[in-house]
Amino acid sequence: MKLINIGFGNMISADRLVAIVSPESAPIKRIIQEAKEKGTLIDATHGRRTRAVIITDSDHIVLTYLQSETVANRIDEEGNESVTFEEGENE
Repeated sequence: MKLINIGFGNMISADRLVAIVSPESAPIKRIIQEAKEKGTLIDATHGRRTRAVIITDSDHIVLTYLQSETVANRIDEEGNESVTFEEGENE
C-alpha cells in the first residue's frame, strides 16, 4: 500500500484514490456538503483554504490545502501512474 502525503503529515492510500478535483464548481460543493451530512467528509486543511478535493473509492471526501497538481505530482513521485496535464489546465 502506497501512502501519499496530503499535507501536515496526513496521508491517503494511493490505491483508494479515485479523483482529485478543484473545490470551485457547484457540483463539487454539493458533494462536499452531502459528505458532511453523511459523516464521510475528512477535512485535512487544518483551517486553511481548501484547494483540492480528493474522492476515494469508499465515497469518502478528503479536503486538502494542497493544489491538485501537487497531490498528483506526489502520486507520480511515489512510482505510481504517470500524471500529465493538458495545456491550459494548470492555474
